Amino acid sequence: MKFIVVALAILFIAGCATSQKEVDLIWPLPPDPPRIKYLYAISSQDDVREESFTKKLKETVIGKDVATQIGKPYAVHADKDGRILVADSAQGKVLMFDKKNHKFSIIGEDGQGVLSKPLGVTTDSANNIYITDSLQNRVVVFDKEGKFIKAMGKEGVFEQPVGIALNEGLGRVYVVDTKKHDVRVLNMDGDMVQTIGQRGTADGEFNFPTNIAVGKDGTLYVMDSFNFRVQIFDKDGNFLRKFGGVGTGLGMFSKPKGIALDSEGHIYVVDAAFNNIQIFDGEGRLLLFFGEMGSKPGQVWLPAGMYIDEKDNIYVADQYNRRINVYKFLGGGDTIQTQ
Repeated sequence: MKFIVVALAILFIAGCATSQKEVDLIWPLPPDPPRIKYLYAISSQDDVREESFTKKLKETVIGKDVATQIGKPYAVHADKDGRILVADSAQGKVLMFDKKNHKFSIIGEDGQGVLSKPLGVTTDSANNIYITDSLQNRVVVFDKEGKFIKAMGKEGVFEQPVGIALNEGLGRVYVVDTKKHDVRVLNMDGDMVQTIGQRGTADGEFNFPTNIAVGKDGTLYVMDSFNFRVQIFDKDGNFLRKFGGVGTGLGMFSKPKGIALDSEGHIYVVDAAFNNIQIFDGEGRLLLFFGEMGSKPGQVWLPAGMYIDEKDNIYVADQYNRRINVYKFLGGGDTIQTQ
């Protein structure tokens, strides 16, 4: 009886702590109009599931199931139904969080689609899931329920695939190969049709690229990480322009990782060393940055990949904090100003 009373007391205290009023986190600070707002974070299945009192009591006393918690998130993506997919390099699996239906599932646990080190994830219009596995050197495709469909990448095609993006209109799958220092372009059947770039520092060349985003018009935005820059190509892979450079000043990079675009065409870049996200216009001019190092809501610690959905929800893989931070772009166009 004493055990139950103590457990109930612990659960009550925990519930009171989480019921405290939260303060809105926005960027930039007043008097400038807000452009970015912090929404919430996801770190385990408890953040999406409706839990029974008994289960909450049990987890308060003996702890949570480690398998249902994020270990080391590298990439994140949200599908058309709002389900959040997390490529967890520590667990070697992709975790799926469905807030709308209060469901949690794990993709790539066994069978032909077993995963080892997923570092990239995206979906198509049918919510089929495309995952890069940097240890198995392949792209694994699952249906929306996480059932294996096929794999792409015959022997020798990939050496370390990381970032991935689709252009269904062109029937193209773009895979950033970090060790080959290029972007491998496949058709939807998985056949190689083109290679963009090679190792180097000239325009259109890469040095350990990591991630990629595709604009509404098919423009490609590639994170050229060890050249400390973003390179932009047209839909056919022709170099257009670049911006960035190594340094600690505004608009410079130290350890750039994730890249994404909002509905107004702004370019977002995650920097793991600066522990922030910088926002640029289409010409590479810095408009705003948000985030700082820490473990409090809205803060990040060694962030990596990111994604922005059609509703301008911003998902950032917060590696050291073992969570996904979700923000929202509130709009603003060219009126965004540098902090």
